[in-house]
Amino acid sequence: MPVNSTDATNLPIRERLGLRPIINASGTMTALGASIMVPEAIKAMAEIATEFVEMDDLLRAASHVIARLTGAEAGFVASSAAGGIILSVAAAMTGAALLAIERLPLDTTGLKTEVILQYGHNAAYGNSIDQAIRIAGGTPVLAGSVSACQPYQVAEAITANTAAGIYTVAHSTISYGMLSLPEFVAICHSKGVPVIVDAAAEYDLRRFIAEGADIAVYSGHKFLGGPTSGVVAGRKDLIRAGYLQNRGIGRGMKVGKESIVGLIAALEAWEVRDHAGIKARETAVIELWRESLAGHKGIETRVSPDSTNNPVDRLEVRVKPESGFSAYGLVSTLAAGEPPIMVRGHQAEQGRFWLDPCNLHPGEAETVGRRLAEIVSTTRPADAMAAPGKSTAGLLKWPD
Repeated sequence: MPVNSTDATNLPIRERLGLRPIINASGTMTALGASIMVPEAIKAMAEIATEFVEMDDLLRAASHVIARLTGAEAGFVASSAAGGIILSVAAAMTGAALLAIERLPLDTTGLKTEVILQYGHNAAYGNSIDQAIRIAGGTPVLAGSVSACQPYQVAEAITANTAAGIYTVAHSTISYGMLSLPEFVAICHSKGVPVIVDAAAEYDLRRFIAEGADIAVYSGHKFLGGPTSGVVAGRKDLIRAGYLQNRGIGRGMKVGKESIVGLIAALEAWEVRDHAGIKARETAVIELWRESLAGHKGIETRVSPDSTNNPVDRLEVRVKPESGFSAYGLVSTLAAGEPPIMVRGHQAEQGRFWLDPCNLHPGEAETVGRRLAEIVSTTRPADAMAAPGKSTAGLLKWPD
């Protein structure tokens, strides 16, 4: 619970609000607050907070910066990548027809509404891609199966009612058996259908436009280190149509001046960031963690490249029964400790988890290494061999 005291204002923000001081060794996760915001974004947001601007002009300035960094014709700022996907689908459906924009999502009279999606690309990131399509008023059409998609399955799914295709680039999609982006683009473009790429957590701001995407959607608050926001880049007509959704369903996803200015600053900082130097520091952190776990029975580690080819490595930790832990038990022990350490444990049922070095404050890498060594060297807690389970009980009790 939040602290109630006349001295509360002297406490750090998390302590004032009754929040645990977690260490993020999981990566750019929305559930943990995404990323450490870059100083340039913080400064710009504070600077604009007390000022007034003409929002259309501010968004026009953002469009120029987005276009420069992505190689697209134009860009707009969305509330998040998830919001950007919804508005991009709506843009493909309505174009610049203002009355159609006002009628979405329920009245789609006269509009193309179908959106093609490879079955294995129907990722969930809080909601799912197919729900994002429906929120805009569209109809998802899944092509292929969960493990394979053939060119003819996409081609024959396209009809006179097809508004767009969506291609998802994410760790949670099926990594085999799907069409590549150039293949997907070629099929869609041959039938006059634009392609939207969900690239929320991707590092390369130019690749997807270069490979033929008509719209590419990125998170502003993951690798970029900006405020919660989305970057939508692409063809000028589609970007204009996405921007115009602010007169319709986009109004509920509007972006404040602080987030727009913060994102511009984060994008400009990205241009001059010492990517090689950051990579070298992250490599040193991974080696520190690897040494912390070396020699412990039943614990194996390896350096694991990012599965979508971002220039990021993580430490994969494989946990075998002879360690006295299950992977889920070790993940849970780390999260319950002091300080709580959150790791990338979405595949704990397969006996492994990952440690991600990209969102650490000074001194936290050493703390994580020390806690890892302590935990695997001491008496096992009662739930050390716990098996992972899924439950919504806690969620359904919120805010209690």
